[in-house]
Amino acid sequence: MDELRTKEAPSLAPERERELLAFNEASGIGIDDLALLDLAFTHRSHANETGDRTRNNERLEFLGDSILGLAVADLLLEAYPDKEEGELSKIKSIVVSEDSLALAAKKLNVAQYLLLGKGEEQTGGRRKKALLADCTEALFGACYVHNGFPAAKAFVSRALGERITAVVEDDYHRDYKTALQEYMQKKWRIVPTYRLVSKTGPDHNFTFYVEVDVNGQVFGPAHGRSKKAAEQAVAKIAYQSLVNPQSS
Repeated sequence: MDELRTKEAPSLAPERERELLAFNEASGIGIDDLALLDLAFTHRSHANETGDRTRNNERLEFLGDSILGLAVADLLLEAYPDKEEGELSKIKSIVVSEDSLALAAKKLNVAQYLLLGKGEEQTGGRRKKALLADCTEALFGACYVHNGFPAAKAFVSRALGERITAVVEDDYHRDYKTALQEYMQKKWRIVPTYRLVSKTGPDHNFTFYVEVDVNGQVFGPAHGRSKKAAEQAVAKIAYQSLVNPQSS
């Protein structure tokens, strides 16, 4: 990994050094090798325009993807010793998703420090979720290269700790259709029946409304941007009403 740290590092303009020092302090990433930090922010479109196509953040991103997965797995195992592997896997998949990383990028103000080519800049690259998520992974990789895994894990925790808590507490990961079906099969030996009540909106942006029949009791309708999402929403209503009626 030494080539990531030292590969023909260009000298940085004083203004860029000040920007990176400001990010270093604000984010707590702890990288005093400013050339490495600059590399983590360098999109390939910028590298292509400056003459060295290999000097971009993609290798750091590749490394950071693995560091992210390991760090989140470690954080989940430490924080939730009673949760089963299947549930932890679902939580982890959401926490490391592009949407979650884009939220972390916003928290870290990644867009402000990105180095983009002119074309990418003109097409709104600074606002693209995928690009911001990739850069965030590159920062995790850079933190690992410079400081090792414990520090990288701590940085991942700072960037995504609130997201982990939100995913766990808000039950984003729960498959309520499966939970409802298992509950009904165990109690009544039957399965739920979902019915599409209606769909509204233009062809490219439907909202679906679905209700569910649970042993003769109808719950819903609930809505979603897809039929599957609406079924999950109404299954959650039904399941929570059956399992914990006082909270419904």
